[in-house]
Amino acid sequence: MNGQKNVNVSRPLDALGKSLNSQVLIKLKGGREFRGVLKSFDMHMNLVLNDAEELENGESSRRLGIVLIRGDNIVYISPG
Repeated sequence: MNGQKNVNVSRPLDALGKSLNSQVLIKLKGGREFRGVLKSFDMHMNLVLNDAEELENGESSRRLGIVLIRGDNIVYISPG
């Protein structure tokens, strides 16, 4: 036996890659929330969303179209 454990190790960016072309919900520092289709991301978790909208109290408050969200402002990303 070589001492390795059978552990499912997944990198965070791999999980994000599985969400490409799917709707996601993004929460930012300061409490703002956005929902849109994840089109691309980079190693800093900067995101590009298509058909994005800003949410207030879970409801759409403003349609934005294509947006770039800087990764260092993201608190969480969830399937939308």
